[in-house]
Amino acid sequence: MSMNKKELRLHYKNLRAPFVIYDIEVKSLAIANNLIQMPIWDKTYFHVFLPIEEQKEVDTEYILHLLAGKDKEVVLSKSDFETRTMSHFLLTDNTKIDRNEYNIPEPVSGLPVPTEMIEVVFVPLLAFDVLGNRVGYGKGFYDKFLSECKPETIKIGLSFFKAENEIEDIFELDVKLDFCVTPLKVYTF
Repeated sequence: MSMNKKELRLHYKNLRAPFVIYDIEVKSLAIANNLIQMPIWDKTYFHVFLPIEEQKEVDTEYILHLLAGKDKEVVLSKSDFETRTMSHFLLTDNTKIDRNEYNIPEPVSGLPVPTEMIEVVFVPLLAFDVLGNRVGYGKGFYDKFLSECKPETIKIGLSFFKAENEIEDIFELDVKLDFCVTPLKVYTF
């Protein structure tokens, strides 16, 4: 049974709702472990999202540890809700993280990183399908950001759940993922 984006958003928010911290930690760690095998470790600049706790998103803490251990440069974003754009900053020892009005943790300021330097993006999502289409929260931040990245930038969705067969209302401007990593497997598109 295929669903449209609106139905999928609701469905996956409901699926995540009963998760407790333990569930999120175990699944997030499994996702990070699956990343170790991927062909991405020759890259330097990795864009990571920080999870919105009440949305029960994938905890990227484990991925941050992995990147630190491999001596990679980590890029975080700050969202501008007026323009629906994101600006990117290098994560350093001096980066101060604060929650914005939507409770999204983000860097207060720092060293700006131009989009064309970002080589790998870990993408938050609510659902995805077997073709690499994703459903986010519908604000369009990531679609805009991903469309500004270089074509060779590797886009990796992170999901607690398996792929849907089809998302009904995809349109051309939606940027597809290259991979999606779940606790159980890595999907390649």
